[in-house]
Order: sequence, then C-alpha cells, then structure tokens
Amino acid sequence: LSYSPPLDIERVWIPDPEEVWKSAELLKDYKPGDKVLQLRLEEGKDLEYCLDPKTKELPPLRNPDILVGENDLTALSYLHEPAVLHNLKVRFIDSKLIYTYCGIVLVAINPYEQLPIYGEDIINAYSGQNMGDMDPHIFAVAEEAYKQMARDERNQSIIVSGESGAGKTVSAKYAMRYFATVSGSASEANVEEKVLASNPIMESIGNAKTTRNDNSSRFGKYIEIGFDKRYRIIGANMRTYLLEKSRVVFQAEEERNYHIFYQLCASAALPEFKTLRLGNANYFHYTKQGGSPVIDGIDDAKEMVNTRQACTLLGISDSYQMGIFRILAGILHLGNVEFASRDSDSCAIPPKHDPLTIFCDLMGVEYEEMAHWLCHRKLATATETYIKPVSKLHAINARDALAKHIYANLFNWIVDHVNKALHSTVKQHSFIGVLDIYGFETFEINSFEQFCINYANEKLQQQFNMHVFKLEQEEYMKEQIPWTLIDFYDNQPCINLIEAKMGVLDLLDEECKMPKGSDDTWAQKLYNTHLNKCALFEKPRLSNKAFIIKHFADKVEYQCEGFLEKNKDTVYEEQIKVLKSSKVSIRIIFIFFCSYNALSEASSKARPGQTSKEHKKTVGHQFRNSLHLLMETLNATTPHYVRCIKPNDFKFPFTLLSATVIYNLRELSVVWTDAISVLWNRWTYQEFFSRYRVLMKQKDVLSDRKQTCKNVLEKLILDKDKYQFGKTKIFFRAGQVAYLEKIRADKLRAACIRIQKTIRGWLMRKKYMRMRKAAITIQRYVRGYQARCYAKFLRRTRAAIIIQKFQRMYVVRKRYQCMRDATIALQALLRGYLVRNKYQMMLREHKSIIIQKHIRGWLARVHYRRTLKAIVYLQCCYRRMMAKRELKKLKIEARSVERYKKLHIGLENKIMQLQRKIDEQVKLRENIWKPCVFFCSTGHSLQISSLLNNQDAFSICSIVQSYTYRTDELHDRSNWSSHFGFLFSVTETMEKKLVEETKQLELDLNDERLRYQNLLNEFSRLEERYDDLKDEMNLMVVKSSNISVCHFFSPVCFPFFTYSSASFSSGSGICLDFLLFFLKQEPSEKKAPLDMSLFLKLQKRVTELEQEKQSLQDELDRKEEQALRAKAKYESLKRQELESENKKLKNELNELQKALTETRSPEVTAPGAPAYRVLLDQLTSVSEELEVRKEEVLILRSQLVSQKEAIQPKVNTSQEVHWVVKQSPQDYHMLNEDGELWLVYEGLKQANRLLESQLQSQKKSHENELESLRGEIQSLKEENNRQQQLLAQNLQLPPEARIEASLQHEITRLTNENLDLMEQLEKQDKTVRKLKKQLKVFAKKIEKDFNISPGQIIDEPIRPVNIPRKEKDFQGMLEYKKEDEQKLVKNLILELKPRGVAVNLIPGLPAYILFMCVRHADYLNDDQKVRSLLTSTINGIKKVLKKRGDDFETVSFWLSNTCRFLHCLKQYSGEEGFMKHNTPRQNEHCLTNFDLAEYRQVLSDLAIQIYQQLVRVLENILQPMIVSGMLEHETIQGVSGVKPTGLRKRTSSIADEGTYTLDSIIRQLNSFHSVMCQHGMDPELIKQVVKQMFYIIGAVTLNNLLLRKDMCSWSKGMQIRYNVSQLEEWLRDKNLMNSGAKETLEPLIQAAQLLQVKKKTDEDAEAICSMCNALTTAQIVKVLNLYTPVNEFEERVLVSFIRTIQLRLRDRKDSPQLLMDAKHIFPVTFPFNPSSLALETIQIPASLGLGFISRV
Repeated sequence: LSYSPPLDIERVWIPDPEEVWKSAELLKDYKPGDKVLQLRLEEGKDLEYCLDPKTKELPPLRNPDILVGENDLTALSYLHEPAVLHNLKVRFIDSKLIYTYCGIVLVAINPYEQLPIYGEDIINAYSGQNMGDMDPHIFAVAEEAYKQMARDERNQSIIVSGESGAGKTVSAKYAMRYFATVSGSASEANVEEKVLASNPIMESIGNAKTTRNDNSSRFGKYIEIGFDKRYRIIGANMRTYLLEKSRVVFQAEEERNYHIFYQLCASAALPEFKTLRLGNANYFHYTKQGGSPVIDGIDDAKEMVNTRQACTLLGISDSYQMGIFRILAGILHLGNVEFASRDSDSCAIPPKHDPLTIFCDLMGVEYEEMAHWLCHRKLATATETYIKPVSKLHAINARDALAKHIYANLFNWIVDHVNKALHSTVKQHSFIGVLDIYGFETFEINSFEQFCINYANEKLQQQFNMHVFKLEQEEYMKEQIPWTLIDFYDNQPCINLIEAKMGVLDLLDEECKMPKGSDDTWAQKLYNTHLNKCALFEKPRLSNKAFIIKHFADKVEYQCEGFLEKNKDTVYEEQIKVLKSSKVSIRIIFIFFCSYNALSEASSKARPGQTSKEHKKTVGHQFRNSLHLLMETLNATTPHYVRCIKPNDFKFPFTLLSATVIYNLRELSVVWTDAISVLWNRWTYQEFFSRYRVLMKQKDVLSDRKQTCKNVLEKLILDKDKYQFGKTKIFFRAGQVAYLEKIRADKLRAACIRIQKTIRGWLMRKKYMRMRKAAITIQRYVRGYQARCYAKFLRRTRAAIIIQKFQRMYVVRKRYQCMRDATIALQALLRGYLVRNKYQMMLREHKSIIIQKHIRGWLARVHYRRTLKAIVYLQCCYRRMMAKRELKKLKIEARSVERYKKLHIGLENKIMQLQRKIDEQVKLRENIWKPCVFFCSTGHSLQISSLLNNQDAFSICSIVQSYTYRTDELHDRSNWSSHFGFLFSVTETMEKKLVEETKQLELDLNDERLRYQNLLNEFSRLEERYDDLKDEMNLMVVKSSNISVCHFFSPVCFPFFTYSSASFSSGSGICLDFLLFFLKQEPSEKKAPLDMSLFLKLQKRVTELEQEKQSLQDELDRKEEQALRAKAKYESLKRQELESENKKLKNELNELQKALTETRSPEVTAPGAPAYRVLLDQLTSVSEELEVRKEEVLILRSQLVSQKEAIQPKVNTSQEVHWVVKQSPQDYHMLNEDGELWLVYEGLKQANRLLESQLQSQKKSHENELESLRGEIQSLKEENNRQQQLLAQNLQLPPEARIEASLQHEITRLTNENLDLMEQLEKQDKTVRKLKKQLKVFAKKIEKDFNISPGQIIDEPIRPVNIPRKEKDFQGMLEYKKEDEQKLVKNLILELKPRGVAVNLIPGLPAYILFMCVRHADYLNDDQKVRSLLTSTINGIKKVLKKRGDDFETVSFWLSNTCRFLHCLKQYSGEEGFMKHNTPRQNEHCLTNFDLAEYRQVLSDLAIQIYQQLVRVLENILQPMIVSGMLEHETIQGVSGVKPTGLRKRTSSIADEGTYTLDSIIRQLNSFHSVMCQHGMDPELIKQVVKQMFYIIGAVTLNNLLLRKDMCSWSKGMQIRYNVSQLEEWLRDKNLMNSGAKETLEPLIQAAQLLQVKKKTDEDAEAICSMCNALTTAQIVKVLNLYTPVNEFEERVLVSFIRTIQLRLRDRKDSPQLLMDAKHIFPVTFPFNPSSLALETIQIPASLGLGFISRV
C-alpha cells in the first residue's frame, strides 16, 4: 500500500521477531527518496527504520483509533496483516468477543472457555434478524443461511475450517443446534434431537486427543440437514472424508487413540462388559503409546453413558451396541498380540497366546487359522499359488493393517446406520449443509494425510475465491459502476499439479500398481516429471525422499516414506476370509463386512492370476472422487464461511499469541479474503452525509443527498480515481476513509479550539470583573469596620466605669443577703425536724391500731367459716342419708300402681299452678304472631304441614312453643359471646404476623398465577392442536355435537366420584363445567393408556358396595319388624286418648268463641284489644302446658303397656288399656277432672296422626332409596361387564385405536347417565314448585282464618310482601327460543364487527346481552338452557379468536367483553362479597336457581388465554418497531455520527422512508390505548397491558443493545434516555404512571446511564455498582466491554476498570443470564369491577340482527 499525497498519518506498523508487528510513531515526515524513517515505539524507544533499497516499500499504515475494534474487518481503512491482527486482538482480549466478520467470512477465535452466549435466549435474539444488524456470531451465519434458503429457495452450505484445536467441531455443533431450535421438527419423531444426538456418537468414534486439541476431529464430515416445504427439519445425511486410520495403531507422545476405546476401558466394570475382558487403558498397546490416557475434566465413563444413550436414540439396539463393543474390544486385544522371530524371514505366535485367544473368542473365529495367517501370506502367480511366511516386522504391519481395516469398516457402518436413522420418508424440499473439515496443516514431518488435507483446502480455497469474485462482480453491476477484471490469486496451477494427468496423485496411483513400486521410485518420477518444469514444485536440498509444494497458504515439505502403503491401504485377504467364517452372531459380521462386499465381488470377477488389490481403488483416488462430489455439492449451494482460529498452543483462556494467530490467518487466507472484498470501502449516501456533515458548509447542503455528496467529495479528494459513485453507495479506495476521518478530526479539533478560546476569554473577563467588584467592596467594608471599631472603643470605656460602680455595690449587697439567708435556713431546718419526729410517732400509733383491728376481724371470720363449713357438712351427710332412704322408698313405690295415682294427683296440682302464670305470659303477646310470619317466610315444611292439618289455635300455640324454646336456646348461646372477647384479643395479637405472612402469600400467589397462566398458555396451544386434529377426523366431527358433559364423571376416568343420586342432584350443573375443563386438557392425557390397576380397584369397590348393600338390607328388615310390633302395641292406646282429647279441645274452643262473641263491645272483641290479647295469651300458655302434659301422659301410658307386656305377654293392647282403666277408676276421675284428660288425649291423637304421616313418608322415601340403590348396583354390574368387554377388546387394538375406542365408549355411557340425572332434576324442580304453591296457599289461609294482617299483629308497620308491579316494568332479562341459540351466537359473537360496536354502542354490550339471556334461563330454572348457552358462548369466542386472533381490535374487544361477562356473573351471583356496590334494584336481578361459580372459573381461564393472546399480538406489532425506533433512529439529530461500515451492511440510524421511529411507537401505543378504552376495558386491566407493552419495549431494546457493539456509545446512551423520557411523558399524559410500566424500563434506563457516566476511577466503579442495581453483573460487564467511542474525543473502557467492576459485584447474587426474557408475561389479575348500568334500561339495537329475542 502506498501513501496518498494529502495524508498526514503519524503511526505505522513495523515487523518484530517476537510480536510479529509493532506499532510506531513517525517523528519526521517521510519525503520521497528517504532511506530511513525516524520512529518512536509505543514504549518510548526511538528507532531508525531502514527501507528496503530494492523494493522501497514503506511500512503499513495504522488505522485511526476510531476504526479499531470494528465488527467487520472490511470496515478498516487500511486492511493488511498487522491491522487485522490488531483488530482481532482488541476484540478478543479487551472486549472478550470471539467472533468478527471479515467480509463474507465469520472469524471465530477459540476462547478455551465456556461462554454463556449459546443459550436459547441468544438463539431467539438472533432469530429473524439481519446479519449486519447484530454482533458477529455463529448464530447470525446460521440465521442468514436459513433465511436465504427460505427466501431464495436455494440450498445453503456452511463451511467451517481451521486447524486442529481451533473449534471447528464446536462451531458446527452450534450451527446445527440453531437449526434444530429455530425450525423444529415436522414430525413427532424429534428429528432435531436425533441430528444433535449424532454428535456424541461421531465424536466418540472419530475424535481423539492431540497435542493441539483435546477433542480433535480426525475426519472430515459434511452433514446435510433436510427441510420440508415449511422449512422444518425432516432428516439429515452425513458424508465423511479421510478417517485417520493410522491413529488406531499409533499415537504420538501426549496424544490418545479415539475416545471410544478409553470409554470402553473406563466402563469395563459394568456387568454387561464382563465378557469383553477389558482392563485399564494402560494395559493395551493401542491405547498406551501416547502416555496420556486421561483428559483433564473429562469423565470417560460418563461419556460412555452419553454415547450409549445417543445410540439408543438413533435406533441402534442393545444387541447391535454390544456387537460394536465386541469388535472394539477385539481390536484392543488384537493390538496386544505379540510375535516371536524364528529367523529373519519368519515369525510365530506363542501357543495359547491370551490376547489372540480373547480376540478369537470375541470375533468367533478359529485360533489356529488366525494365528497362521497373521504369520503367513498367500502369493499368487500366473501358474501357481504358494504360502510364504513373513518376518516379524511384516507380521506386525499386517496385524495393524487388519485392526485399521476393521475399525474403518466399523466406522463406515455406524455412519450408514446414523444416516438411516436420520433419513426421512418425507420428500426433502431443501437442505443446509454443514462442512466440518480440517484446515491447512503443516508439521515438521508431513505425510500422506497432510497431503490430502492440504489438497482439500486448495479446492475449498479455489471455490471461495470464485464465490467472492462473483459477489464483488454482482455488487459492481448492481451499483452500475465501471469495473475491471479483479486480479486475485488463482490456485488452479497448484490443483493441476496435484490432480491433473501425470500429477502427484496420478503418479502415486501408477506406482502403486507396479509390482516393485516403492516410495523412492515414486519420488524419482516426481522429480523427473515436475522439477524445474512447474514453479510450484521444488526439491529439498538435503533429501531425495521428499518434495515441496507451494500451497496458497505456505510451502509444505512432504516426506515420501509411507505414501504408497497408505495409498494402497493393503490388508491380507486371507485374514478377512478367516473373519468372515465367524461363528458369532450375524450382527458382528454384518457390521464390518458390509463395506467389504465390493472387494469380494471384484475379487470374484478378477482373472485367476490376479489379486483383488489390482481392482481396488486407492485411497487417493477415492478421496479425489469424494472431494469432486463435495465441490459439486458446494457449487450448487450458496456457501457461508466460518474460519476458526487457534489463539495459542497452550489452551490458555483468552490468551492470544500473535505468532500463532498470524500463522492461522495465513493458513486460512483471511487477509487475502479481505483484499478481494475490500478493493473498495462502501458507504451509502445517507451514511456519508450524516458522518461528514461537519465538513460541509450550509450552502453546500442540497435537498438531493447524492448530489451533495458528489460536490463535497470533488472538493475534498481531488483524485477522482480514489472513489466512484454508485447507484446507492459511494466506493472509496483503500486509505481514503482514513483521510476523510483525518480531515473530520482536524475540523472538529479546530472547532473545539475555537470554542475553548472563546470560552476561556469569556471566563477570564468574568473573573476580572468579579475581582474588581470584590476589591471595591472589600475597601468599603474595611473603612466602615475601622470607624465602627473606634466608636465601639469609646462606648466600651464609658460602660466600664458604670459597670465598676454597680459591681462593687452588688458585691456588698450580696454578702449581706447570704448571711441573712443562712440564718433563716438554719432556723427553718431545726424547727421542721422537731415537728416531723412528732408526726411520725403519732402516725405509727394510728397504723398499729388499724392492723390490730383487721387481724382480730380476720381471725373471727376464719373461726366462723370453719364452724359454718362443719355444720353444712353435717347437714349434707344427714340429708344424703335421708335422701338415700327416701330414694329407696321411691324405688319400691315406683314398682307399684300406687305411684301412678300420686302422679295423677300431681298433674292436677300442676294444672292449677298454670293459672298463676297468665300475667307473666302477657309479655309474650308480641312474639305469638312473629314466629308465624317467620315460619311462613322461611318455609319450614314440617310446621306448615301440621298447621294445614290442624287449622286451629292449638297447632299455632305448639309452633309458638317450639319457637320460644329455640329462642331460649339462642339466648343461652348468646352468653358465649363473652368468651369471644378473649378470642378477639388473641386475634389482635396475631394481626402483625398475618400482615407479614400476607406479603409472602402475595408473592407466592403471583408465582402460582404465573405458573397457572403458563399452563393455560400451554393448554391453549394444545387445544388448538386438538381442534386441528379433530377437524381432520370426519367421524369425530359428527359425534362431537352429541357429546354430553357429564359423561366424564365415570369411575374409570375419575375414581373419586360416586354414583349416589344425591351428589348428582345437588350439583349436576358442575358436570358440564368439569367436562369442558376436562376436554381442554392436553392431548397427552387423552392418549394415556387404560389403567388396569384402576379398573381392578373399581371392580373390587363394586363388590364391596354389593356386600354393604346386602347388610343394610338385612338390618332394614329387622328395623321394620321392630317398628311394626311397636306400632301395633302403641297405636290402639294412642288412638283412644287422642280422640277423647280432641273432643275436649273442640268443646273448650267452642266455649271460648261463644264467650268472645257474647261480648258486644267492639273495643273488647277487636283483635287488637287488650282483652283479646289476654285471652289469646292465656290460650297460648295453656296450650303449651297441655303439650307438656300430653308428652308425660304418653310416656306413662307407654310404660304401663311395657309393664303389662312383661306380666302378660299374650294379652293384646286393647285388653291392657281396658285393664288399666278398670284397675284405677279413682285415679282416672282425678286425672280427668274438668275434662283435662280428654283434652290431652285429643292432642295425643292429633300428634299420633302427624307422626303416622311422617313415618309413612319416611318409609316411602326409604323404600325409594333402596330401589334406587338396587338400580345403581345393577347398573354398576352392567357397567362392570361392559368395561371388562371393552378392556378385552382394547387389548387387541393398537395403542392409538385403543384410546379412541375407550373414549368413545365412555362418552356414550356418560351421555345416558346424564340424561337420567337430568330427568331426576326435572322431577325435583316440579316438587319444589309444587311446595312453593302450597306455601302461598297456606299463607292466604292463615290471613283468612284469623281475619288479621301482619300489620295488625305488631305495632310497627311492615311493608307488604306482595308489591303490585307497574305495567311494562322490564326485569332486565332477554327471552329467546332454544332453537335460536346458534343464531344468537352467530350474530352476537361470530359475525360481530368490533369497530362498529365500539364506536356506536355502549361498551360491553354483547356481555350484557348474553348475561340477560342467562338470567332468563335461570328464571325459568332451565339448567340445560343455561349450560348450552354458556358453552356455546365460550366456544364462539374461541372460534372468533382462532379465526381473527392476529387482529388487535378483535382480541381487545373480546377480552373486554369476557371480563364484563365475568363481572356480571359475580355481581349478580347473590354472594354478599359481590353485592356491596349494587343498588336494591340490581340485587333483585341476582340469579336465584343456579350457582355458576364453576363457569366463572372457566371464563376467568378464557380471559387469561385472551390476555396472553393480546400480549402476543401487540408484541408482534411492536417487535419490528422497537429496535429501529428506540436504538437506530436519531431522535436528536446530529448527536451520534455513523462510523464506517464493512461489507456486512448494518441498519442505518437515519430515518429513511418506511423505517420506524419513536413517533411510530408512540402512535402505535396511542392506538392500542384508544382501542382498549373504546372497548370499555377495565382500567386495572389496561394498566397491566401497558405494563406488559413497556416491558417488551425495554427487554427487546436492552437485548439488542447487549448484542450490538455499534450501539454502545455515549451518544447512543443520550438517545436512549431521551426516548425513554418520551415514553414516560406518554404515561403521564395517559395518567398511567402508577401502572408499574415505568419500573419495567429501569434496566434500559440504567444501561443508558452506564453508557454516559465516567468510567475511569474506583469512585466511578463504586457509583456504577450502586446505580446499576436493576442490571445483572453479566449485563454490566457486557455493556462495558461493548462500549465503543464514536469520536476520537471519547475514550475506551480499560480492562482494569472492568475487572474492578467484576470484583465489586462478585458477591451480588443475580441471574447469570445475559439477556432479558422478552417472552415473559406478567401474571394477570381481573379485579372485580361492578357495573352501575341497570339491566332493564339496556336497549338492543336493530343493527345487531337480534330481533328474535325479546325483553322480559
């Protein structure tokens, strides 16, 4: 590169033997003709650099600091080896960035450390992004390949190259992982997992430890990942190249054999490996040669487990795996076979040699044959065949050749099997190939393997050169600029030297065919053919067995020794035949002889005198053919290049040695790649204008940016050959960008100096004016101060005289006062002391008297209490003795009949005492009619039925008595309220703990909500999958409409449900809800196999129920017999007494009515008169007492009957009653005095009838229940039989058909059960309606019989129960016919346009209409209608969201209406918690017959799903806007400049036409907010949506900031803070600051602040640590590493400062994850929001097409 005339560059690169290149500064400008350059190194040392007198080449120029550290090397103004090395070093060491673009190539430096940059969050961040928009990454290359495959419909290839240890395999693995994650699988077979599972298998059998790499791939592979038309992975295919077979038998120092051998040795202790007779790796010759059997940090036994798992996943069965392991173990034992020399030309194997014996056992061959052919070989001539012994050296070589041959065939078999496992039956639409192939290699000794590897790299380099040339040509043609033929290095001569006719490979194959061909003769042929004839071929000076080829990367000297042997790959056919005669399982033979069939066929077709090796293709020929096939494949695809670089040879993490990197760069021709790609630096016109606007004058700026740039460039760069104007870009020659940057920096520096000059002058003038003003002020204050000091002196002198006078007077007066006060104080103290002593003595005497008084009183009381206690004890003892005697007498008397006589006399006395209680019963007057009204309103069926049978005052009094008894009970219970005080006090002490626990519960609740919503999200996805599958099954579509909800309540599906009619009758409405929930479960639940254990448990349960039913039936029969006997004994006695009592009561009632009617005074006869009340109270009290007496008489009579039965068991009940009457006539007359006995008897008869009716009803209900139980048991038996039949049938079906059949059977059975339960519910509803009608009739009869109203019973007026309603008073219900339900759902949900409803009608109108329809169905008590309507509504909403789920207005509209519908169900549910804000009219509209709590839960789940869908919709809308509007667009114009871009075009920060800006985001937010407000969405829900939107904006912006180095600058931090302030202003305008949205932007705000704060000192580090509390440590360090100065005035962040930050943050416990989860959705809640809108006022517009429904 030459210097341009206008350049004034001061820094250059000079060669250095240690660091390769060093930076130096020019001390003196260079002039043409100078032979020496005066330089100063960076360490301060001066140096004279002599120029080459022949070439006179100047040292390479150094790029400006502003360009150092760029993502793309092609963005450098000077692109040469030292510039590339320095840029890579800065990125790798300082910024910890391992990826860098180099034109179309991704350069990857191996960090030798696991980095957290390959997680799924990083994959999601790169998915869908343009390659130049994000920081360089292997995922960016993979995304570019995937995108071009889908866009251009052209196959792609990713070519990964590099030397051993550079990380090729890892890069290829991550590329495949990206495809597997992004594309997914087209089938359920998880093909992407199989593709990734092939890696551990191939690494175990194809990778080994070398001196450069612990996991070096010793073969090349090309994996084609196939995709279908939807670009999902369907399969893969692998091709391998040049396996290093020699490693099987030989390893260099500090190297290992292939990993699989060491994994086998580490797993030798496993039981299944005992037969392999393995041991430690140091025991086998093939694994101990390298002396390094263990790799640090690698567990070979664990890796063996991973390998076996991968084999299982790829379909290699355990038997095949054991066959593979037998072969591998046999190879190890074969390597331990030793030979003993007989003479120089023969050898032998010791008899019964253990290694060979084990090998023969494992391979199933004869020991003698294998031992013989290992020491002999068969030679065939034209006439005869004879056997010849071989020497020990040849025998060892033959043994090793056999081992290599076996391993190679085993390797090929495994590769073929892996390909079969990855093969797909689906037609492949396109593919992406990943080529992981060895890079250019050169060692001290280079053999046949290095020759083939370098030959392959020559071919790849040629393909790469042609591809870059093609891209460059297309770019010039696209930009319409003149171009000439690009002169670039073409390596076709080198390729011709290798593969052309009479080339190296051709001569090698020819020499292999010669009978006596050798490496020496081949070398001589090479010298004779190419030496001095081909410039790329040379002969070493000191060797006749080597040759040198000038490759594109370097000269390589190859040693001819071993070329022929490796090219032939000879193995004795006799040994192969011995192996083919193996007696072991056919699997082993199939494994390693499948690829030998071609050899056998060729051998059979050969002439008798020829051997098969003449027809066998050589290794070189095979490799050349496979390489040609690979190149054809690559040329048919669009290639993408990844160059892996090894930073050091010691595997130190993040350590870069310049010599090693330069060697890699030269090998990979990275610099040459740049030279081809960057003949021109490319700028768009807008980028050039934005960057170099400072170089233009105002008059130069035109509206046409292109013309403006042309005018400026013509003035700045006079040589027009240095730039070209394209259609959309400006092309600059090398060095011109640096020149423009120099001019720009000078202009900015001059402007800074001018600004500094002006500012400093202004500051000095201000300082002088301040100093002058301060001097004048100081003089004024000093003079004033002196005058004030003199005046103060005069005043102080006069004041001192006065003070002396008064002070002397004060001292004398003070002395006198002290003496006087001391005298008085002494007198006072003495007199006080005497008085206090006298008072204390009097006080002690008085207290002594009081103490004596109290002690004497206490002694007297103690004596009295003891005496009283003794007397009471004696009395108790005496009375107890007397009571025992009396009790004994009473017990004797109780056995005689005389006792009953006395009892009868006692009854008469008690009745007389009742008259005294009349006055006390007056107070209970007001409580007589209140219980009646209470019982009428609450519907106590038992008392009502008794009143219906007894329409007289006696029955009413009995009810009053029971009510009074209950009131007393409640009064007694109220005494317990005092105990609750203690509980309340305890509760108050626990409130603090409850407050603390509440916070934790809220956090747990949020977590549960998050998990619950994630489950709902997963459930929604599975539900959509289920719907798609259901649509494909035509048969299921027909049957799905008839599926009943309650079918799933069978014991097979839910064993915890019972079949009692009571459970179903009380909650049959729950069945539908549960079925809907069950049908929404994951398909995996539906496809679960039939649980046999559950079926057996159910069968056992049915048997237990049958036994229990039989025992209950037996006991019921016994109880019925006992009841019949007791009834027969009791009935006759009760009947007679009740009849007599009834007559007596009627007579008394008639007399009472006559007495009342005889009195003519209206004041007396009026129902509310005092006399009437008194009589009524008396009647009530007497009736209560008679009830008590009736019970006593009934008890006495029953005791008499039982005694009579004990004496005369054969006498019937009528005789007993007659005997009792005859035996005690006196008692009877005494008891029947005043006819009271007859009255009691009539009452007992009435009670008997009541008990009889109750007994009959209970008996009937019991019989009905028994019948229902019998029916259920019978149905269970039938169901059991059906289940057994179904199980037998299902066991014969495949799993899928078995599940479908069982589900269909369950659906049919549950449908029938549901119909039966619905019939039962209808019967119960009819019964309830009948009872309600009876209750109304009874209430009317009460008012009619007593001729009073409730208002006359109590003093205070009560509102009448029945309120007359006005005409046309709507009830807030909508009536529709059952057949119109689908029409309702269609017009109101499926075909409704949200935009028209939101603008013209009230918000939430569909929800109100649906709820009013539900209210009418509830009013009709039609549960089927309610269930059907709610189910259709939910399904309709789901269909709408599935059809138009990507429309924000539709999703927002139905989220709002679903929430409103849910609020209506809560508001009108009748629960007190939801009725607090209702009006009385709204409370009347509450649901009366159904509890829809389960449907509320279903609607809540549906609302959560809609909310999540809403979040996904707005995320899809905002996603394309966020990065462009928040990061790339310059809201504040001119703050940030555009740096030079490379070949990878990044997104411009200038707002072009069609790009998104911050205003676009704010307009979109306004649109979202206005739509949600128009739809009437709850304010709290709007806040949650806004919070989610702001989180998405903050997370996406921060994630892109963390992945884009060009965005991490001071000016970009200012832009971000301004953009965030605009978003905060939007929140304030919408009154949403309390929504929590601002807090979600806190990480982004802190990242922007981090870009702007000072980053130098420890104080700065402390401030950053305290400021960035919302960012994780990884994010802070990442931002600091990515920080890039845009202008020369900014400074880079030092590595020491970043380490200081890391040390300060090492104790912070935060997530190691780098990126924020942009897909995270906050838990959503739906706070109850009641509506004040009255349902009866809602009008249905005609535009909805709902004319078939009517208001009720």
